[in-house]
This record gives sequence, C-alpha cells and structure tokens, in this order.
Amino acid sequence: MSDYYNAFEMSPVPAPGPDAVPPEPFRGIYGMPAFVTIPTSDLAASVDFWIRGLGFFELFSIPDTMVHLRRWAFQDVLLVSAASMPEQPPAMSFSFSGVLSQVDPLAEACRRLRPNSVDGPRDTPWNTRDVEVITPENARVVFTAAKPFDPTSQEARNLEAIGITPPVDSHGDHEEHA
Repeated sequence: MSDYYNAFEMSPVPAPGPDAVPPEPFRGIYGMPAFVTIPTSDLAASVDFWIRGLGFFELFSIPDTMVHLRRWAFQDVLLVSAASMPEQPPAMSFSFSGVLSQVDPLAEACRRLRPNSVDGPRDTPWNTRDVEVITPENARVVFTAAKPFDPTSQEARNLEAIGITPPVDSHGDHEEHA
C-alpha cells in the first residue's frame, strides 16, 4: 500500500496537457509556507529581469530595501538589497512551476535580457521540461513544466519504479487519508 494520494486540488498548478492554461497571477496576502530570499546589489535591475524575463510581478516593496515578487500562489521571491553578490552561481537551485506553453517564451525572454543566461529547455527523466536560468544576482532558477503523462513512456516507468503511479481519477481523495 502506498502513502501517496492525489491532492492536486490544493495546488495552483494545472493538470499537464497541451491545453493547460496557467492560472492568473495571485495577488492575495497569505502566510507563505515557503519563499526564497535573494540578495542583490542592483535591486532595480533584478526586479526588471524577474518581471520581464521570468514572469513575476511586484506584490509590494520597501523602497531601496526589498521587493516581494510573485507569479502564482506559493511562488514568492524576496529580492533584498545587499552590498555584494556571489561571483558564481551556487550548485543549489530554486524551481518554480509553469505550463508547457510558457517554457519557450520564458527562455526566449531571458535570453533577450541576458544572453548566455539560459540552459535548455531539456526534458527530464521525471516527465518535465525544464529551463535553467542564471539571474543577475547569480541565482540558479529552474522553470519546470510537467509534460502530459504517457503511461507507455520511459518517464512513466521511471516513476513507477519508485512507487509513483498515476491517479485513477482526477478527483482528490485526501479526505480518506486525513
């Protein structure tokens, strides 16, 4: 028996598919379950890249100190003023989800703003298409989008090998597990 269950209804990420439509940007204020804080020595340039390249919007700011950016619900980034930034991107990355139709436009927008900042798109063994972007702050950001699930694919076999199988239906059954 598996401890996993379908709980997709609690996520803003739509089910993968060729017609998946991204949700609208989420402007509500909530207790953030997780967020990323990124230091920058040029707050204005960083904000511009994150908005025009990565598709975030400014939720609010404290002038010359911090800008809270967001895309969808639970995709929060705080850009904070700092005297210096790392010279090299870290090995660690921050990933955020989108839909397949956003992958190529995001990669192109980031390349226009910062040539040589983009690696990909590339397909992963866990059934996503990813683009890695090095931001002006030298943060390593991965934009990831689930591909439609093909039960006959190698990716499906990879997931099944670790105990993850597709849900029987698209309705959440979390109440049976709570």
